[in-house]
Amino acid sequence: MVSLSEYGIVIVGGGISGLSTALALHRKGIKSIVLERSDELRATGAAINVLTNGWRALDQLGIGPELRQKAVPLSKFRDIFEGKEREVLLGKDELRSLKRSDLIKALADGLPSGTIRLGQQIVSVELDTESGFPIIHCIDGTTINCKILIGCDGVNSIVAKSLGLKAPTLVPVCGIRAFTSYPNGHGFTNDFTRIKRGTFTMGMVPVNDHLVHWFVGRPWISEDSIAQHNTTFLRDLTADMMKGLPDKLIDMVRKVDLNSLSLTCVRYRTPWDMAFGTFRKGTTIVVGDAMHVTGPYIGQGGSVCMEDAVVLARRLAGELHFPEGQSYDDGWLRTGAEKAMDGYLRERKPRLLRVSLEAYLMGLMYATPFKILKILIMVALVAFFGHGALGHAQYDCGTL
Repeated sequence: MVSLSEYGIVIVGGGISGLSTALALHRKGIKSIVLERSDELRATGAAINVLTNGWRALDQLGIGPELRQKAVPLSKFRDIFEGKEREVLLGKDELRSLKRSDLIKALADGLPSGTIRLGQQIVSVELDTESGFPIIHCIDGTTINCKILIGCDGVNSIVAKSLGLKAPTLVPVCGIRAFTSYPNGHGFTNDFTRIKRGTFTMGMVPVNDHLVHWFVGRPWISEDSIAQHNTTFLRDLTADMMKGLPDKLIDMVRKVDLNSLSLTCVRYRTPWDMAFGTFRKGTTIVVGDAMHVTGPYIGQGGSVCMEDAVVLARRLAGELHFPEGQSYDDGWLRTGAEKAMDGYLRERKPRLLRVSLEAYLMGLMYATPFKILKILIMVALVAFFGHGALGHAQYDCGTL
């Protein structure tokens, strides 16, 4: 077994959450390294819809202005639920659909050279019996000793497992996402449109004048075992399920960029698991989807991950400093890190519980075939969250 150098802060996972956390720490003058299991940074899922709260976080990360140039602002939200249409003018709310690859690149470009370590797949985490700090074991037999470990390794998080967290709940619902390009312009208005019919949901949103991001949510079916590995089959299967919808939407699916087409199962951490889960032990913590993955029903997954990054970096910077060339006492560091992480959890839990509960209720409403249950869930949504369709987007994570 080969032991690598000792580091201050190690972030596991080079997705939106991990890179956002590293960039937030960097902007506070704190060095970290990011371990990514793949040999290149990936952007699974085509696009990410970023609402007002997400843009506030991106502005704190210093890349908001750059990314606004890559996605058109949307003017309204159109929800067609069982044939009944509702429109919500966005007004001061900001909603844009970003290519995930653009977001990943902007986050990575903002980091110092050498921050991201590719091809570093971890298999387990333990605590050093003497120091109490985390030890990371990699698949190639190397070990990494660190002072602070931040798990941003998604729904199948190894770091979350080391904390004793249950795996997120897997439901027999799938999400299909993709891009369709229109070289001569798509002609759609700059609106977020979502259509719900039975247990089938489709949404589409322009990224720019020539690119549309679309998604489908529906129950898992036996054919999906083939569709997972055959994008042509998935395209045709999806188009066939859209009979009765406008021809321009079916045509959009037929003309999909097959390289962007993906199918995934929905996973989520339940609101009660969010309320009672243990998300920190010692100086190890999980954030992002490793902590609070939700269903896609309110479009907050990525934005909430970026909020996490801002809040955690602010808390750590308030307690810790890593001056170059100077030594520090391990006891002081441990105490400060734990205090910062506990402060982070106190600040974030109310927000994450709200998002988790709203997404859970929305998912339940979309999945159930029973009209009376749909009505009861609607009543619960109004009771808990008011009448505002985008109330969850008003949150401000604050400054770095």
